[in-house]
Amino acid sequence: MIVHGFAGIGWSEGLGALGLTDIGLELDAAACRTRATARHTTIRCDVSRYPTWVFKGRTTGKVDSPPCPGFGKSGKKLGLRDLPRVHQAIEDLSRGRDTRAAINAACLDPRSILTAEPMRWHYDLQPEWICMEQVPSVLPVWEQYAGILTRWGYSTATGVLDAADYGLAQRRPRAVLIASRVRDVALPPVTHGGPSQPAHRSMADVIGWGYTRRPAPTVTGGGTATGGAEPFGNGTRQAMRRHIGTALWRDRGLPHLRPTIAESAALQGFRPGLRFVGGQGQQHLQVGNAVPPPLATAVIAAATGLRAEAGLPAAA
Repeated sequence: MIVHGFAGIGWSEGLGALGLTDIGLELDAAACRTRATARHTTIRCDVSRYPTWVFKGRTTGKVDSPPCPGFGKSGKKLGLRDLPRVHQAIEDLSRGRDTRAAINAACLDPRSILTAEPMRWHYDLQPEWICMEQVPSVLPVWEQYAGILTRWGYSTATGVLDAADYGLAQRRPRAVLIASRVRDVALPPVTHGGPSQPAHRSMADVIGWGYTRRPAPTVTGGGTATGGAEPFGNGTRQAMRRHIGTALWRDRGLPHLRPTIAESAALQGFRPGLRFVGGQGQQHLQVGNAVPPPLATAVIAAATGLRAEAGLPAAA
């Protein structure tokens, strides 16, 4: 059994590429309906209040992407100011002491404590393998988790990975943690952009829009980069802005910068035809907040030793 906290849908789609399935714990009604449409098993609940004993002795893997708005680049960044409190909650939970309520009362952002929530599950379930993901600024928290898990006998790896290096058509750096108590683990090797590998993908590769790949910059003898541009957009908005007012944009008839749900999903690495449920805003949040499935697959493969072709064991 693979237990998936703060479920959304990205990890679940990534698991599917490895022939694995999960049980998702998710509070948002629209996200639960999307998961049901995609045939992912879901329990609608508040993860922080759900009992762990339900899964005790039956859990092989655990995946989590706690909410990250307080730790992101935008907004008030209150989560960053709460980090010392989060670190304390994690350490307490790792020793069987549940101080979440008292620490949460002192937090500036009520979502900050959720970053400590996975430790409650890890302590109680001791899963065979663990994968976690969040924005890059949370890497020190994942490193704390790794230290604790290493103390428990897990092999661990942490770092910031860019989903573009795993086949996504946009730059999306994410802090990840990989742990296993049955095999040695390491961060997954990149699959795109390296020597003898497929090139990084562009928006044109995925949704078109006339965004033409240009040659990579070359360096003159004086060390100055000349000619060309970055081969793919670092997100969707910059690339879309290039087309405002062009014939392509007028023919498409879009009144604003937002792509369609299907285009957003494709840029995030979701499979064609996956249907998101809810209002337009809810659907865009589900897509944008998800772990990119290609990155999820690479991270889970590193934790489990599987490879994407039908969930086969990795080659020796």
